[in-house]
Amino acid sequence: MPEEEYVESDEEWTSKPRVRAKVCLVGDAGVGKTSLIRRFVLNQFDDKYIKTIGTKVSKKSTCLYDGFRERETEVVMTIWDIMGQEGFRELLKDAYFCGANGIIAVCDVTNQETMNRLDGWLDRTYKIAGEVPVAILINKVDLGDRGKIEERNMAQFGKAYESPFFFTSAKTGEGVEKAFMDISSRILRRETSERKEELAFV
Repeated sequence: MPEEEYVESDEEWTSKPRVRAKVCLVGDAGVGKTSLIRRFVLNQFDDKYIKTIGTKVSKKSTCLYDGFRERETEVVMTIWDIMGQEGFRELLKDAYFCGANGIIAVCDVTNQETMNRLDGWLDRTYKIAGEVPVAILINKVDLGDRGKIEERNMAQFGKAYESPFFFTSAKTGEGVEKAFMDISSRILRRETSERKEELAFV
């Protein structure tokens, strides 16, 4: 379960709930995971390919209304980016996925094989983190007619993991904010559901 804490508001002197959540990005090297994080966190894009060495952790906060608490809640996401090469991800998989509250699975719209391999990524994730919320991102839609992945195929794939899918572009920003806000919202709903279950047994 995500960690919860309360913070003081300097303006209203009231406690504001804060939920901390670990979100891991998975997918093959070159699909744009690092660029997606950069777009969401910094609203920036770099045409140069940025190869991730090891893991990189970024942080971004979102504010969402929580019906259970009946107030706005801050969701602080630590967003983990890992090198896409299989040998390295096998080496670090336990530490990388341990404690994950949500997963963003990324494939490249121009490369069908990157979608096919998402099964392997998600299976490994579930074995360690459990069946946490997943969002599937089909990235690089700015490349237009070079797309190889059809929407009906993604709908079928997403259904297997009870996951929505989003066509995104780290370059233009299309769909990026929506995808990250979706995973943040579903993490909060899951945390709320678990908290309700705990209270039911008190």
